[in-house]
Amino acid sequence: MEAYINEFADNIWLYLSMPLISAVVGYATNVIAIKMMFYPVEFFGKPPLLGWQGIIPRRAAKMAAISVDTITTHLITQEEIFDRLDPDRVAGELEPALNNMIEDVVDSIMGQHEPGLWESMPEMVKRQVYKRVKKEAPSLISDIMKQIKINIAQMYDLEDMVITNLTKDKSLLNRIFQEVGAAEFKFIGRSGLYFGGIFGTFQMIAWVFYKGSWLLPVFGLAVGYATNWIALQMIFNPKELMRFGPFNVQGLFMKRQDEVARDYGRLVSSYVLTPANIIEGILKGPYSDKVFAMIGKHVQKAVDEQTSFAKPFVTFAVGTQNYRDMKECAVSELVSRLPETLKHIENYANDALDLENTLSTRLQSLKPEEFESMLRPAFEQDEWILIAVGAFLGFLVGVFQLLVMFS
Repeated sequence: MEAYINEFADNIWLYLSMPLISAVVGYATNVIAIKMMFYPVEFFGKPPLLGWQGIIPRRAAKMAAISVDTITTHLITQEEIFDRLDPDRVAGELEPALNNMIEDVVDSIMGQHEPGLWESMPEMVKRQVYKRVKKEAPSLISDIMKQIKINIAQMYDLEDMVITNLTKDKSLLNRIFQEVGAAEFKFIGRSGLYFGGIFGTFQMIAWVFYKGSWLLPVFGLAVGYATNWIALQMIFNPKELMRFGPFNVQGLFMKRQDEVARDYGRLVSSYVLTPANIIEGILKGPYSDKVFAMIGKHVQKAVDEQTSFAKPFVTFAVGTQNYRDMKECAVSELVSRLPETLKHIENYANDALDLENTLSTRLQSLKPEEFESMLRPAFEQDEWILIAVGAFLGFLVGVFQLLVMFS
């Protein structure tokens, strides 16, 4: 025993470097593993095998599908979103923009199809046309909104909208996972430092008594593997709060449910379930053809109603076919201006939907198993790769120690 003690004393700084190096290896491998989850956003290297893309960006479609399942299953449905929008209030919010647009639309249509007739028409008559159309425009918008709400399942696809926005912007998907799990990712790095130091201490003690050539590489591999694996387990387990005497134990992510809920509600309502994205989902989503067909039907009906008092004169003056073309042109003009026009309801929609508060409140009330599904899939997809990378890097450091430091 004395010989072992003497050798340790003679090489004390070399031996003490073991826990230090092991702690650094544990920290570094864990941090690298976290970085590999998110970066690079696009594939770097020569696909499919020579290179790397962050796990979350590479699995963007699946990650987005998991996110949308959480949103639509546990937090809010598209029916509830549209139920919160009052058609008459929407029409009222749009009225100033419609009034500004109507004269341009009428002038454009008449100038395109019957420039001579429109130019020769007295200004007073033109004003009457503008006034009549402006008067009825809000009820037209209200009717269209009511029809969309009644037939929402055939007019809108919330899941498609969320998945489309998250997959086209992988950086946004990264940001959501990074901010929601910020504390957990920091813990993974720090835990590598702590557990690495502990494993390194056992490695040092073992090396004092047994200097097998396999010991250092195996310990390095174990440090890289175990620090990642233990950290992941501590994040999510135990799911329910457990008491051991004076100590309360619960998975770090589960313990932060209220805080995570607030962050998630803010991020999703600010960047995913925004009024602008919802409107775009209506106008460009998989059911947009049905939406435009319904809008066209209502607009053409409105044109007929507005010209009913003078329809015989109008059709006589411009011809039946030209009259039909004018109605179709009215539809096209309205549809082309819709995206810009609908921006005027974004402030109202934001207040009416109150999505940040809704998402946060409902997320706070989820059961642990349901809440875990928000972040756990980010690790589960290729968790083995992250652990294997940590183990491999730890093994290389062990080989370095054996060949260079303790040769």
